Amino acid sequence: MKKGKCDVCQKEFPLETLTHGSQVYQGVFDEIAQRNSEFSGDSLICLTDLNRYRSFYVKKMIEKDIGEVEELEAEVIKSLEEHELLSEDINKAFYGQLSFGDRLSDKLAEFGGSWTFISLFALILLGWIVINSLVLAQKPFDPYPYILLNLILSCLAAIQAPIIMMSQNRQEAKDRLRADMDYKINLKAELEIRHLKLKLDQLASHQWRRLLEIQNLQTDLIEEVGEKIEKSLQGRAHNKQ
Repeated sequence: MKKGKCDVCQKEFPLETLTHGSQVYQGVFDEIAQRNSEFSGDSLICLTDLNRYRSFYVKKMIEKDIGEVEELEAEVIKSLEEHELLSEDINKAFYGQLSFGDRLSDKLAEFGGSWTFISLFALILLGWIVINSLVLAQKPFDPYPYILLNLILSCLAAIQAPIIMMSQNRQEAKDRLRADMDYKINLKAELEIRHLKLKLDQLASHQWRRLLEIQNLQTDLIEEVGEKIEKSLQGRAHNKQ
């Protein structure tokens, strides 16, 4: 029986059990050549070493897949850390730039539109009428038809109207600021989703290629096992003859 030497472990084996380097799958061949610089297409390798390097290659591909998943997670975290979060408290951002007069007018407008103001206003009107009509009936300071009261009410309405309008204008500005913020948040979310989708597609493509490589390795192993079984059967048939 002819024998040959494995160029990896330097041991002798039956020649029929050795595999030529040219018949080794390219990825496995590169793995062998990386660790054994003299290994080439004309070299021989035993089945034990070949299976060992096949295991190395498959393990390396799996570790690379795990590394790519971890890299994807790291990129997402980095993206969130590097890009300032756009969500913020609109009320805090808006009212922080208002002057004292703006805040005062908002408070007055808020008070003027409350039940507290309506109740106090009704009590003052009722008290004014009672005092001038009953308590000071002989010498009222504002006799009927309450001209002074009408003047005060007119002045109050003249002052209250622009205060309410200023408050409404600020509310519109606040609504515009909120709309701009919503647009920025939606735009950032869309860009992040596109970025993640691209990375996932790229990762899936890489994994698909590696699955094909593993399948090719399995096919090579099946073919080798089939050849060895066929040779074994032929040897037995020859011995019987």
